[in-house]
Amino acid sequence: MAEQKNDITTIADIRLLVDRFYISVRENEQIGPIFDAVIRDQWPQHLGKMYRFWETVLLGNHTYFGSPFPPHAKLPVTREHFDTWLHIWQQTIDTYFQGAKADEAKWRAEKMAAMFLSKIEYYQSTGKTPLV
Repeated sequence: MAEQKNDITTIADIRLLVDRFYISVRENEQIGPIFDAVIRDQWPQHLGKMYRFWETVLLGNHTYFGSPFPPHAKLPVTREHFDTWLHIWQQTIDTYFQGAKADEAKWRAEKMAAMFLSKIEYYQSTGKTPLV
């Protein structure tokens, strides 16, 4: 019998998801060094921002204010990096959650990754400067 998991419904769930996700990201040889190079010693601030972002996106509690793309605009990343990011995200969700919000979290991450990648590739190929 499959283990019954809860859906993502509270800020505690968001914190668990984000914390476990970034533990795996930081351990990943491909994308961990990129995150560590950019975030450096600001991990508590970054995690707080991610809690607010996903709380806003998934729970509808408007605690995040800002634009998520600009900090990513000049990252040295490719489709493979985004594929790894998505795999870790989906795996983390599947480990801890199931339900409509869990499915939505995966769907939103896929759409976000596609949009970010498209914009990053545009800036990389044109040499134009993002409006950040």
